[in-house]
Amino acid sequence: MIPISKIAHRTCFIVSRTVYMTCCCGCCSALRPRYKRLVDNIFPASPQDGLVKSNMEKLTFYSLSSPEKLDRIGEYLFQKASRDIYRRRHGFVIIAMEAMDQLLVACHSQTLNLFVESFLKMVQKLLESTDPQLQILATQSFVRFANIEEDTPSYHRRYDFFVSKFSAMCHSNHIDKATRDKIRLAGIQGLQGVIRKTVSDDLVENIWEAQHMDKIVPSLLYNMQTAEKYETVSCMEGAGGAEAPAKLAEACLRELVGRASFGHIRSVLRPVLTHFDRHELWIPNEFAVHTFKIIMFSIQAQYSYSVVEALMQHLDAAAPSAGDARARTRLRAARATVLSNIVAIAAGDSVGPSVLEIINNLLTNLRASVARDSEKESDEKLYQEALINALGEFADHLPDFQKIDIMMFIVNKVPSAPRGKGTRPDSMLQSILLKSLLKVGTTYRTTELSKAFPAAFLEALLRVGASAEQRARALLQRILHTLLDRRGNVTRLARPTVEYAELGLAVEKCSRQDLIFINKHGYALFSSLYDGLQLESNSMENIEAIYTTLALICIELGSEETVCDILQLILAIQQSGLSNPVLSVSQQCQLQAVALALAALVPHVCVLPRLADYIHKIVSARREEAPQLLPPLREDYEDLTPAKMPAKLPYLMMDQMALCECVKASGLECSKLAAASPYSAGSVAAPHRHSWVEAGAAQGRDSLADITAGPLNELDSANSSPGVQRAAGGGEGVSLEALRRAAGGPSDAERRDAERRRATLNNAFRTAPFDHLLHITQPKYEIKDKLEEIFNSISEEPLLPVSGSCSPAGHKSYQQSVPPYTKYFPELFLY
Repeated sequence: MIPISKIAHRTCFIVSRTVYMTCCCGCCSALRPRYKRLVDNIFPASPQDGLVKSNMEKLTFYSLSSPEKLDRIGEYLFQKASRDIYRRRHGFVIIAMEAMDQLLVACHSQTLNLFVESFLKMVQKLLESTDPQLQILATQSFVRFANIEEDTPSYHRRYDFFVSKFSAMCHSNHIDKATRDKIRLAGIQGLQGVIRKTVSDDLVENIWEAQHMDKIVPSLLYNMQTAEKYETVSCMEGAGGAEAPAKLAEACLRELVGRASFGHIRSVLRPVLTHFDRHELWIPNEFAVHTFKIIMFSIQAQYSYSVVEALMQHLDAAAPSAGDARARTRLRAARATVLSNIVAIAAGDSVGPSVLEIINNLLTNLRASVARDSEKESDEKLYQEALINALGEFADHLPDFQKIDIMMFIVNKVPSAPRGKGTRPDSMLQSILLKSLLKVGTTYRTTELSKAFPAAFLEALLRVGASAEQRARALLQRILHTLLDRRGNVTRLARPTVEYAELGLAVEKCSRQDLIFINKHGYALFSSLYDGLQLESNSMENIEAIYTTLALICIELGSEETVCDILQLILAIQQSGLSNPVLSVSQQCQLQAVALALAALVPHVCVLPRLADYIHKIVSARREEAPQLLPPLREDYEDLTPAKMPAKLPYLMMDQMALCECVKASGLECSKLAAASPYSAGSVAAPHRHSWVEAGAAQGRDSLADITAGPLNELDSANSSPGVQRAAGGGEGVSLEALRRAAGGPSDAERRDAERRRATLNNAFRTAPFDHLLHITQPKYEIKDKLEEIFNSISEEPLLPVSGSCSPAGHKSYQQSVPPYTKYFPELFLY
């Protein structure tokens, strides 16, 4: 048996040990750091009860009072949350995260950076979990952190994990659609937070690096392309709510692009272009247009041309899937369509060199397209049309003076080659560039013709018209229509007619500035149009286009000062339809109809009643006898009998003298109309060339020739012509009369006869076939013999020796002092 004393002792020991252990635990709890006790007290017994607010207030007050403890508080909260995540006690994890958020918002001190490290570790721990609820919770906490402006920068903080994780959340493929949308929304919000946190602080990680942009931008685009309908607005405020991932992704992309500086624009554009290439989003291109419009509306205005430039440089880049040539062509056409939709947005803010740089890049791509083009490649045509539309859209938003500069820039790029000598690529490039010029011209609103047609621009246009192919000539006339028409008459004048009263044309008085313009450039313009009507390759479209141009000139510039010039041109057109041997029967009839239609328009613009009556009589006579010489034009006139040819109906033509009388009856000066026509059929009017015939006539050589002709050669003295004897009787009187005639110049009859001979010669060389001209101008002698005769004549004794001496010394001095080129030589003809 155990003694009672021992039992009592053991009992006492057990009781004392229990009391000791109890006291020891209480003492240990009391000895724990205060911040830990405060942190422990914020957690309730059951997570459903939520954060203990009163204890949280104590913890917040303690943190504000002892900011040096913040890092320890954060680390302790992180440890507790990590254990709870491992034990899957998510309720306590949520409470710990909520406490972290409140401390983060409340504590703005210089030691906040130390707490942020624990906070970001907590967020990262939650994001690494597989529970969507914790991921969303962590994202929301991170967004709240991103909106806080820190007083001190952080040099060692990195966001690589957050960019990767948020980007992965943007691509969530969770089975439940509602959960999937929530995770994607959280990912987009996280990326938005990263952008806000890093863009504003230059000391943190550079978010614009390729490793980050290659994750952020495709994640946003991936969510944007899931939208059912693409609605592009011009500002962030109009983007609507962010309930759907597509809307929020669009808002995030706007913010990212809006914060990009000039050096960072390419960092955003490169992954955008890559994403569209990899996922084949160019065709169809609705989403591409939507995306690039968002970029253009969000980017800083002065950088907008960089987007256009980047897209133009990407036009020819091949996508991984575009293996064959046709697929690449379709891809280029789709990209060019996107470009044409956004280029107008950049036009308003582009200035100086950037404008011409964009235009030059577009033209360069057009030239490259022409080099690739083939007859059967329709996709290449779509690409060219898209580039031309882009050019027009860009020019449409520029001021007028820049449009003129662009048109001059384009027309100088047009290749010019003599007719029939241009290559097919040159012809195609002509047409493409003229289409581009026409597209820009349609955006220009002409006020004064002198501003619309600067001298260099007009000269370049006429030069192109002299060397262009048939379709290019038609395009050139359409360009002229666009720039000449200021009152909307071009559609009414598309076809020749004589019934202008029914068209309702808008006619106004010609301004003084326009009169100055036509007086300065009228002859060059009229000559070019006249020569354009003399081409054998003209189709009915070409002739109608030139008629429209001339009709617009008549309406825009018709006045008392220009009536004679216009009528003179009309008479020249009528005459060319009769005498130009290269024209077909159809073209001859078409020119007669065009000339009469233009003549009928003149009294409609200017009040000339006599002229109107005269034209009406001709119209009536042609209706009865020759309707083929009246509008409208026909393609085929081959059924005409020889008696119905225009040349066989001279009495149905407009008469020059009759027109002069009609103009004179209206009180206008008609001397210009009565003069010989200055237009030459089938060739560009060349500048006046010095001729020995005209020079001699101007100096009275005809009269001097008369003096020495026939019996009057006795005028020469015996001293100067020793071998010739003076005729007996009356020699002095004849010589005096001849001198009077020489001094007075040719008589009126002689002038008329010389003018008639000159006109006959000019007409023969203008209208006769080339073979005939070659035959009649063949020399009647051998070139070698004639040259010997000329050289021998140079060495002969001069007619008027120097110093009146006939000595050999005088003869020698004359040869040395007078160069051979002062003599007159026969006219030379070059074939």
